[in-house]
Amino acid sequence: MSTGAVIAIIVGAVILLALLASVAVEARRKRHAARRREARGLREQARSQTIQVESARATADERAATVKRAQAEAEERAAQARREGAAAQRHTIVAERETQVARERYDKARSVDPDASDTGEDEAHELDADREQAVGGH
Repeated sequence: MSTGAVIAIIVGAVILLALLASVAVEARRKRHAARRREARGLREQARSQTIQVESARATADERAATVKRAQAEAEERAAQARREGAAAQRHTIVAERETQVARERYDKARSVDPDASDTGEDEAHELDADREQAVGGH
């Protein structure tokens, strides 16, 4: 083989290697570009999903706050009902005591009054009349 042929083969091999290297570099560049596009798409999907999640979380927080407000209002109404129930019980107790005191005074008056009947029937009628007058007067 002549020197020119050897040089031609070497030059051809160098050109072929350069061409193969160029093709490899171009293929790698295309793979990287494709992966960048894929990564960009995944990031966009992640951002979109993040927005949806944040919206769902905000809705859940809003509903939880609404429920807490409703529970607080219900507790407040229950406390008010307990207060009113206790007040009604106190009024009932006071009324019963006052009724007892009135009965005792009628009994004492009947025991002191020589003209009063022993049965207390007149006082009972009088109490009923007073009660009807009080209820009708309000």
